[in-house]
Amino acid sequence: MLILLPPSEGKTTRRRGRVMDLDTLSSPELTPLREQAIEALGEVSARPDAASVLKVSANLTDEIARNVELLAAPALPAGELYSGVLYDALDLPSLETAARRRANRWVAVQSALYGVLRLTDRVAPYRLSMGVNLPGVGPLAGYWRPALNTVMPTLARGVIVDCRSSTYAAAWSPQGALADRWVQVNVLGATHMAKHTRGLVARHLCLAGVDATQPEALHSVVSAAFSADLEEPSRSGQPWRLTVQYV
Repeated sequence: MLILLPPSEGKTTRRRGRVMDLDTLSSPELTPLREQAIEALGEVSARPDAASVLKVSANLTDEIARNVELLAAPALPAGELYSGVLYDALDLPSLETAARRRANRWVAVQSALYGVLRLTDRVAPYRLSMGVNLPGVGPLAGYWRPALNTVMPTLARGVIVDCRSSTYAAAWSPQGALADRWVQVNVLGATHMAKHTRGLVARHLCLAGVDATQPEALHSVVSAAFSADLEEPSRSGQPWRLTVQYV
C-alpha cells in the first residue's frame, strides 16, 4: 500500500541538531532537483519581494528567512516535521511499534521542495507550496512531474491511497496499470474537517495492518471504522473515489 499525504504549511523546528544530508534521503534520483530547488528558494527568500513570490503573508518573516539557511538548519524526520490538522489526526507518536513501522513503509509525503519524502527522511523546515512559480525552476508541479513519473511507480505497491490536495496531485498522477488501483479519498464538508478525516483514515490503515491490493479491499478496511462509499472511475485512467463521512 502507498498512502500519499500532502505536506502541511505548519512545520516543527529545532534550535540545534544535525543538519540535512541530501545524500541520505529516500528516492536519491531526486537529489539534483532537490539541490536546485533549495538553491532557488534560498535566492528568492533573500529578496524584498519574497513573500509575494512565495504567495505567503508578509508577516511570515521568520519562516521566509529560514529558507535562506536550509543547508545549515537542524533537520527533523518528516514524520516530526509536518504539523497541522491532518498530522494531528494521524498522531504518529502515539502509534504502537508495529503500526509505526507500517506508517514508515506505506506513507509518502509529496513536497514542493523535496519532491517526495518518507516519514524517516530528515529534512530542514521550509516554507514553499507546490502552487508557486519559483524563479529559477518554474512552476513547481511541472518541475517535479517528469522525475516523479519515474520515481513514484517504484514506491507504488498495492493500492495507492491518495489523500493529497489537487495542488499536490498536479505533480504526479498514476498512469496506466497504476491507475487501476488509484483511490482518491474524498471527504465532503469544510476543508478543516476533510484534512482531519483524511488523517484519521491514514491512521486507521496503519493500525489495521491490512496491505490492500485492490480498491474493494481498501473500502472494506476503511468501512470497518468509517461510513464510506466506493465509486468506480467513469473512464480509464481516472481514480476510484472513496467518499468518507467526516468525523
